[in-house]
Amino acid sequence: MNQTSEAVNQIGQNVAQQQGSFAGMLVYCLVIFGILYFFMIRPNKKRMAEYQKMLDSIKVGNRVMAAGIYGKVKKVNEKTIELEIAKGVVIEVNKNAVAGIEQ
Repeated sequence: MNQTSEAVNQIGQNVAQQQGSFAGMLVYCLVIFGILYFFMIRPNKKRMAEYQKMLDSIKVGNRVMAAGIYGKVKKVNEKTIELEIAKGVVIEVNKNAVAGIEQ
């Protein structure tokens, strides 16, 4: 009987240690996720929001750089813009290719 109760106690202690290590692992994972969120995910979301705001502010007459080409905006569509890159030369580029607006 004595050996059986010792075995049951040993099993109970092993289970308690495993549960404690699981809780520690869960806390560790949450801390790592928090660090990733504040140093990678959150700043990237902020940068993307600023970029989208810049794309939405493109107007006819702005000078922009799109895909390494500078030009003057002649027409703004939903997903594309038309750039005049030389007198009488107009190209159509995707709005997402715009890297910046010169004021």
